[in-house]
Amino acid sequence: MTSIDKRKDEHIEYAMDPTNRKTENSEFDRLVLEHDCVPEISFDEIDVSSMFLNQSISAPLIIGAMTGGSREGDRINENLAKAAQKLQIPLALGSQRAAIETGRTQKIREIAPDALILGNLGATQVRDHGVEFVKRAVESVNADAMVIHFNPLQELIQPGGDTDWSRILSEIKKCSESLRIPIIAKEVGSGISVRSAKKLQFGGINWMEVAGRGGTSWARIEMSRNSNDYLKKVAEPFLDWGMDTVSLIKLIRRNMNTANLIGSGGIRNGLDVAKCLILGCDLAAVAQPFLSPARKSSEAVIEAVSVYTEQLKWALFLTGSRNLIDLKKVKVYEK
Repeated sequence: MTSIDKRKDEHIEYAMDPTNRKTENSEFDRLVLEHDCVPEISFDEIDVSSMFLNQSISAPLIIGAMTGGSREGDRINENLAKAAQKLQIPLALGSQRAAIETGRTQKIREIAPDALILGNLGATQVRDHGVEFVKRAVESVNADAMVIHFNPLQELIQPGGDTDWSRILSEIKKCSESLRIPIIAKEVGSGISVRSAKKLQFGGINWMEVAGRGGTSWARIEMSRNSNDYLKKVAEPFLDWGMDTVSLIKLIRRNMNTANLIGSGGIRNGLDVAKCLILGCDLAAVAQPFLSPARKSSEAVIEAVSVYTEQLKWALFLTGSRNLIDLKKVKVYEK
C-alpha cells in the first residue's frame, strides 16, 4: 500500500466516525417551512426533476465528493457511479490527483455513461500543475464539470499539508478560460464567504458549493491523523472554524444574485435539501450519509439516495408545491 493509499483509507475510516461531524443543533432545524393543510395536489403529481449543466436530472441532488486515490476509494466511487447512472443524478468524484499521478485507470464513465460526472482537484494542485494537468483529469473521466476544492484549514493541520496559497486565483482563471466545461468551486467544511465568492466570480467561476460548517469536519479528521502534539495545541481553537451552511447561503444569495449555488455541509435529509432550495440554492450536495452505503453496494446507495428524494417530495406535498418552481415560493420562518 502506498502512502497515498494509506492516507485515503484513513480519511474514509475517520469520516465514518461520528465525532468528526456535527450531528445535532443544526441551523437547518431553526428553519420552518409554511405548512399547507389544503395542498390541492395529488402526491403522484409531484415533480422534483431539475436541470443542471443543461442536462435533465431526476432530482436537485448531487452525490457529493467523498474519496479517491486508493483501491477502497475506487470501489466506493464505482458503487456511487452505478447509483448515479440508475437514478440519473450527478456524481462528484473525490480528488483525482492520486489517480492522475499514478496513472490509475478510472472506470467511472464506463459505469455511468449517461450521468453527469464532476471531476475534482485541489486548488493548490491546480496552481502547481497547471491547465494541462486539469485537462488530463477532465479527460480521464470525460467530466461534465471540474470541481476545484479549497481547503486551507485542512492543509494547515494535515501532516505535510500545503500552506502556500499564493497565486491560486490567477491559475484558476486560466483554467476557467481554457476548459470547455464549467468549474465549480467547493470548500470542504468551513464554507465560502461572500468575500471569497466574489473573488471566485472574478476568477471566472459562477458555480459554487458552499460546504459550510455543520457536516464532516476535515479539520478534526486531520487532527486525528496528526501525531504532532505542538500542532494539535495550536489547532485546537480552529477545529470548528468557519460559518454554517444556512448563514452562508443567505449571505451569498443576498449579495450575489447571479451566482449559481450548491448547498452542502450538514444536509441530513430531503427536508434540508428543500430548505436549501428555498433559501436560494440551485441544488444540494450530500456526501457522508452515502459513504457507509457506498462501502456496501450500489443498491445500498440507491436506497439511501431514494430516501432523500422521497423526503423532498414530502416537503413539496406538505407545502402545496407541485414542482421546484412552486417550492421556491414557499415562505420559511425561523424559530
